Amino acid sequence: MIMDKLYAKAKNKGPVCLGLDTDTTYMPKCITDLDVGVGEKIFRFNKEVIDATKDVVGCYKVQIAYYEALGMEGLKAYSDTMKYIKEADEISIGDVKRGDIAATAGMYAKGHFEGDFEADIITVNGYMGEDAISPFYPYITDKEKGLFVLLRTSNKSAVDLQDVEADGKKLYMHMGDLIEKWGASFVGENGFSSIGAVVGLTYPEEFSMLAKRYPNMFFLVPGYGAQGGTGKDFAAVLKESSCAVVNSSRGLITAHKNKTEDWDFSEQIRNATLRMKEDIVQWL
Repeated sequence: MIMDKLYAKAKNKGPVCLGLDTDTTYMPKCITDLDVGVGEKIFRFNKEVIDATKDVVGCYKVQIAYYEALGMEGLKAYSDTMKYIKEADEISIGDVKRGDIAATAGMYAKGHFEGDFEADIITVNGYMGEDAISPFYPYITDKEKGLFVLLRTSNKSAVDLQDVEADGKKLYMHMGDLIEKWGASFVGENGFSSIGAVVGLTYPEEFSMLAKRYPNMFFLVPGYGAQGGTGKDFAAVLKESSCAVVNSSRGLITAHKNKTEDWDFSEQIRNATLRMKEDIVQWL
């Protein structure tokens, strides 16, 4: 089961999920000066980052929007990045947030669990119900793939929908119960289902409560740093269970800015990643 592998990597190397949400403005001069197309520049940047950090992170999350925005060159960079993560024997999360039903969801599953865009785990939107999740089930059982379903997101307006009460229970709590139900058949050796959830670190008390309520659920946690979440907030949950990875994207991959424009940029990103890891583990 893929969450067993992610659990092991996070426990052995640290719970940092490094986000390769690579914008062209993030790249140093040594990359932008290369005589290649923009897609190849992005891939070269990502490759340097992966090589510099793969021993200190649990996984990599690649947000597809940054690549789609660049057309075919960007999609090739996305594909090359996912393949390189696989070649490095690391875990990739395709942050694609797909959410549709029936045959369309099946094509999303095929598109992101096979072929050029293959990821180990993808993010999905389950607010259309199990019809939007069940087409991914065969890939969980046959190809050891996984899902992170949006549960409690970190954006400010999430409360407009997710805090609405129905039958005396907030909507995100009902979603949590559904994710737990959907994932019950896919629990691995370490007790975590291959269907996990996305919960923002901007709500640390709620994250702690959800981790206790759903002991078989592994979490992808955005919201560290720029959105207000701290290592102390995250470690409060990890003290109870190694049940999550916490993502930082821009905060890590722009760490070289105003420091270097040369090939040592990846050292700056590695150092920032180590500082984030230390910010978490110091509280454990």
